[in-house]
Amino acid sequence: MITHEAHTRSRTLNREVRLLRWPAQQELREECRSRGVPRILVLEAGLEAPVCDDIYEDWVRAPVPSHDLRARADALAHRYRRNRAPQLDENGVVRFAGRSVTLSPTQAELLSLLVARFGEVVPREALRFQPGNGEGPLSRNALDLHMMRLRQRIGVLGLTVRTVWGRGYVLEAGTGADE
Repeated sequence: MITHEAHTRSRTLNREVRLLRWPAQQELREECRSRGVPRILVLEAGLEAPVCDDIYEDWVRAPVPSHDLRARADALAHRYRRNRAPQLDENGVVRFAGRSVTLSPTQAELLSLLVARFGEVVPREALRFQPGNGEGPLSRNALDLHMMRLRQRIGVLGLTVRTVWGRGYVLEAGTGADE
């Protein structure tokens, strides 16, 4: 069981979800809300539940079993990631965190696979043989060059393309414009 004493200070769950004491950390709640940070409010027994009108907020009443808290945090983190995935339109414009950039046709084709599997590894071979690439398969060097340019282009959005050595690439929200 997670007790009130275990929550005397703010903690982070899933690297994305903040755990806040309610109502003691009301100011921090408002700061997290304004920055779009997902959070779980831990209420003391007997207090009235707050209104959670934000999809990135949930609450539990102390004491709460740790497995219940973990399940709520996992669900909130999943909802946060699902709603924060970048969007790529048919014109090669990628949007994320309230910003957008235009990509070349080749960059857009590569990014379309990464966006479709946001947060997951996309094999190098899938990117080299991306359908729609009118020039045929990309060489290893050409793929590396396009990925370097794509990283530069989307970096201003707070997105990163991480290399998973021997496997492929992962598109993730990283440090940058949205943080």
